[in-house]
Amino acid sequence: MRADAQRVVVTGMGAVSAFGLGVPALWAGLSEGRCAIAPLRHERAAEMRVRVAAQVPEDYTPEPHFSREVLPQLDRVAQFALLAAGEAIAQSGLRFEPGGSAERTGCIVGTAVGGENTQDEQSRRLYAENAQRLHPLTIIRAMTNAAASQISMRHGLHGPSFVVASACASSNHAIAQAVQLIRAGAMDVALAGGSEASLSYGAMRAWEAMRVLADDTCRPFSANRKGLVLGEGAAMFVLESLEHAQRRGATVLGEIAGVGMSSDAGDIVAPDMAGAASAMRTALADAGMEPAQVDYVNAHGTATLANDINEVRAIAQVFGAHARQVAVSSTKSMHGHALGASGALELVAVLRAMAESRVPPTINMDSLDPQCEGVDHVLGSARAMPVTAALSNSFAFGGLNAVLALRSA
Repeated sequence: MRADAQRVVVTGMGAVSAFGLGVPALWAGLSEGRCAIAPLRHERAAEMRVRVAAQVPEDYTPEPHFSREVLPQLDRVAQFALLAAGEAIAQSGLRFEPGGSAERTGCIVGTAVGGENTQDEQSRRLYAENAQRLHPLTIIRAMTNAAASQISMRHGLHGPSFVVASACASSNHAIAQAVQLIRAGAMDVALAGGSEASLSYGAMRAWEAMRVLADDTCRPFSANRKGLVLGEGAAMFVLESLEHAQRRGATVLGEIAGVGMSSDAGDIVAPDMAGAASAMRTALADAGMEPAQVDYVNAHGTATLANDINEVRAIAQVFGAHARQVAVSSTKSMHGHALGASGALELVAVLRAMAESRVPPTINMDSLDPQCEGVDHVLGSARAMPVTAALSNSFAFGGLNAVLALRSA
């Protein structure tokens, strides 16, 4: 077991998802097995082949949450990150004092795309409308690091702050970086997680061109799955050393016990079982866990043909005989694939599953793909069971893999 100063725990979390604002809305939807995938809300939806997405509810408006001075600086992706970070900090009970805790607190945000809505809007003005002048804050809104910068400014955080961009593994990579910096003593506290808001017309058409999007819903591991369904949202976490948390009497929500990262170094889109398995093994080893100790795996589970088969085979390889006892589910079937934010949304699911002894399900299943057998799928509705240890998987295009190993509080 690591020394308390090297153990990293979660003391706060916040979320924005297709279920609404806040962790309670997200967890209620996941634990009840509800699907937040719905008809795409976009002024040009009728021009698209794929017309479903998991979007933040229509009644969301930024004006109540941000001042008139700040709002013009914020792309939707930064708005979501700020809201999630604010909720996480409030739960943690932390106050960041200049010259004190603020100097030892950083912010690391994962995002695959960044300010996509700003990019899309200003490109339309420039090329379709022949505008001679773009919005003066275009760069400020669109830059990939905007979310981390805005969080650090809002809360006065002076520690290391930056963005990690590794496609669909961005959140888990960001959290892994925060864990390692805290272990190394570079900071005591970190705001870490991910945010994504990339459901623009251009991005949607680009995803359509790849032919990996489903036109009905997300069906991970199902024989008739058609592909992923895009989503949006954010989740942020307050991470701190166990020693620091205990010293201030904080409530611990769970421990990030281990992190595992690997690269397939193979095909730019086709997953490699060896890379996924390597990241899981590394996370377990880093946590000092045996496979038989793990109760739950929150799968990457995108509902693409290749990923689901590859992931189940990797889990079976890593867990051996225990693979048929470890519960596996993909919450993307409910909140969609939020790209760089997915791992963060899924970490909320894992932490709440531990706290409430309730594993969220994979929904929308018609019949299990025979090639996805070999693990204990949680299908249709949540399962009441103790969860003391879990893995959360994220595997990205480009063969970039990041896995978190969790222990209950």
